[in-house]
Amino acid sequence: MKTLIVHAHPEPRSLNGSLKDLAVSTLEGAGHEVRVSDLYAMNWKAVVDAEDYGPHASRPLRVARDSGRAFDAGTLTPDVRAEQEKLLWADTVILQFPLWWYSMPAILKGWVDRVFTYHFAYGVGEHSDTHYGDRFGEGTLAGRRALLSVTAGGPESHYAARGINGPIDDLLFPIQHGILYYPGLEVLPPFVVYGTDRVTDEAYTDITKAWQQRLLTLESTEPIAFRRQNAGDYEIPSLQLKEGLEPTGRTGFGLHVRG
Repeated sequence: MKTLIVHAHPEPRSLNGSLKDLAVSTLEGAGHEVRVSDLYAMNWKAVVDAEDYGPHASRPLRVARDSGRAFDAGTLTPDVRAEQEKLLWADTVILQFPLWWYSMPAILKGWVDRVFTYHFAYGVGEHSDTHYGDRFGEGTLAGRRALLSVTAGGPESHYAARGINGPIDDLLFPIQHGILYYPGLEVLPPFVVYGTDRVTDEAYTDITKAWQQRLLTLESTEPIAFRRQNAGDYEIPSLQLKEGLEPTGRTGFGLHVRG
């Protein structure tokens, strides 16, 4: 298995840094190939601008169109092209990050904004009466798996179904469904560590054991059963879930998960 780890934390000695290092040693120890994109160490440029698209940047800038033109011509900046090549190389993609303000750190969102260009991560496939592009289960990254490894400062109860922060599955839905599943990645259930501001030595030992177990079972873990866009569950072109497919009482993001 070939794994790309995209790591987003400014402190190498943080819990996130430790989990990233443990993932590398565990996977390599099991005979897998691993590459790491440590965004802070790379001094990753987090903002999209005209420089990303070189001669294909228009005036005024049109991010979607211009990024697709630059991708097609092979003139995206070298840092973006390198990350796209890593994604195509990988069988599995792990995003390692702290949950900051209910989302990913800005530098990681900037990695997505710049790397997931038009004609690479979106804007691919035919559009017809029965097929609305290759996305949500299809696309450039289909056949690969993804996993979020996330740390959260609050206790687990704050992220439960009735927790004040909202259910963790809802908070992560925009990333898991809207960023990873959109271009075709099968998304595994996340690995979440709670209460990270108060981790004891004993708790850290338990965390590392659980993380190693998850890493060693990546290939056998069942992905989240997100509905495929073009498999018949949605009306096209409205992309509304067809009546009667939802389990009784289920609403919101849960509509887009089978079973």
